[in-house]
Amino acid sequence: SLAIDSNDEVHISYYDSTNNALRYATDSSGSWVTSTIDSGSVGAYSSLAVDSNDVVHISYYDAANGDLKYATDASGSWFTSTIDSADNVGEHTSLAIDSNGAVHISYYDATNNDLRYATDSSGSWVTSTIDSEGSVGYYTSLAIDSNDDVHISYYDDTNEDLKYATDSTGSWVTSTIDSEGEVGRYTSLAIDSNGDVHISYRDNNNDDLKYATDSSGSWVTSTVDSEGNVGGYTSL
Repeated sequence: SLAIDSNDEVHISYYDSTNNALRYATDSSGSWVTSTIDSGSVGAYSSLAVDSNDVVHISYYDAANGDLKYATDASGSWFTSTIDSADNVGEHTSLAIDSNGAVHISYYDATNNDLRYATDSSGSWVTSTIDSEGSVGYYTSLAIDSNDDVHISYYDDTNEDLKYATDSTGSWVTSTIDSEGEVGRYTSLAIDSNGDVHISYRDNNNDDLKYATDSSGSWVTSTVDSEGNVGGYTSL
C-alpha cells in the first residue's frame, strides 16, 4: 500500500512472508530505507495513508491472534496497537484519514463473515459491524469525500455481488451495485472532486475488468477490459 506526502516523499507498507512481519519503506531521507514495524505473524492486508501533518498510519492483520492492528509514527517513532480483537478480524483492511485527522478503517470479520469498521473520530477507537447479510466484507476499499462522509466497496461472497456502503445520510446504508454473475472481487474505490464515487473490480464469470460509477446520478457499470483473463488486484 503506497501513499505520497506533502513533500512528494513516498511511503510503502508491505508484508514480509519470510519473517511474518509488517515492513515499511520510504525515500524521505533522499534514498530508500526499509524497516520492520511489527513482527510475529503480522502485516498481511496492510493499508497505508498519510495525514495532513505527514504522519503515517497503517492498518494490518495480526494472523497470530486474529486481530486488527494499527501502526503510526505520530509520536516520532513507530507505535503499534490492537484495534479490534473480537473474534477473527482484520483481513482485507483499507484505511483513510478525514479532514480532522481521524482514522477510518474497513475490514473483514472472518468469524461472523461481516463487514467491520473502526474509527477514532470520537477520540477513542470504536468498532462496529456495517453489513452482516450473508458472507460479506471481502476486498474492502474505503475512501472519504470532502464532507468527511465514508464510502466503502466490498465483495458479497454469498450472492457473488459488488456491494457498497456509505454513511453520507448520517447512518450506514448498504446496497448492491453489480449482481450480473460473479462480480466484485478485488475492489478499489476512489472519489473525485465532485464527490462522485468510482469503483474498479473483477468479473469472475467473464474474466474481465469492470468499473462502476454514480457520476450520472445513478450507478452505471461497464466492462473496461475483456481481452483474456484480466481484472485481478485492481487499484483505482
